[in-house]
Amino acid sequence: MTRQSLEILLERVSTWPEQAQEEFVRSMAAIESKHFGPYRLSDDERKAVRRGLAEMRDRKLADEAAVAAVFRRYRA
Repeated sequence: MTRQSLEILLERVSTWPEQAQEEFVRSMAAIESKHFGPYRLSDDERKAVRRGLAEMRDRKLADEAAVAAVFRRYRA
C-alpha cells in the first residue's frame, strides 16, 4: 500500500462512527504488536521453556557424541 492510499484510508476512518474507529484502532494495535512488539509466550510455551531449562541444568541433554551417533545411524 502506498503512503497516499494509507492517507486516504485514514481520512475515511475519521468519518466512521466512533465504535468502528475504536475497532480500527484495536486492529491496528494488534497488527503493530504482532510485527514489532515483544513476543508473548503462551502458558504451554512457558512451561516447555521451563522444562527445557530444567533439563539443561540437570544435564539431561544429549552430548555431541550422542547427537553425532544418531545422525550416523539415520544417514546410513
